Amino acid sequence: MAHTINDDCVACGSCLSECPADAIQEGDPIYKIDSSKCTDCGSCVDACPSSAIKPE
Repeated sequence: MAHTINDDCVACGSCLSECPADAIQEGDPIYKIDSSKCTDCGSCVDACPSSAIKPE
């Protein structure tokens, strides 16, 4: 199950470097997770200061 980023995202970029699958991309206005690349490791969840990343 992939993760998604909701509207609570503040686009701080904390999640980008934490994703070992390189599944997170900058979006406008919030970041996006490519569900085909996401391995459900949860690293991004722990890195997000606004708790904007949740399992799909």
